[in-house]
Amino acid sequence: MMQAQNIRTALRGKPKITASTTYETFRAACPELAAFDKGAVTVGRFATQGPWEFHPDGDELLHVLDGQIEVILLTDDEPVHVFVRAGSIFIVPARVWHRQVPRPLATLLSALPTQHGPTSWAEDPRGKTSKTPASPRSKLLRPNKALERSPRPPGH
Repeated sequence: MMQAQNIRTALRGKPKITASTTYETFRAACPELAAFDKGAVTVGRFATQGPWEFHPDGDELLHVLDGQIEVILLTDDEPVHVFVRAGSIFIVPARVWHRQVPRPLATLLSALPTQHGPTSWAEDPRGKTSKTPASPRSKLLRPNKALERSPRPPGH
């Protein structure tokens, strides 16, 4: 069905993602705005970090609608921290464990070309014995003028 979706309406009455959010509440807090091909566009309000995510079959587009998020990507070398401000987008490469941390609150629109992959609340979701293979595009993780890569804020 071809029709416009109102983000404010979609978020009305939805909970913010907080430290006590369960997986079921996390999914309910991020309503699907639209489906396309095998993927979907979702939106959610974050008051704390989300779980680690992994998308084996496609990149994820993140669009910060308000606030700012810190995207943490686990590469084979070291974690990469990218700060994305309201009005900016960031592409998370396929096959890279990542999470979003609001600074301090944020509304985030996400577009995935496939169904959501695995999630984890573990400190390192890759496990102790094996690392997730880095995406061939992970070397391209470089901020542009719309993005700000900087050291982690004090206390984080």
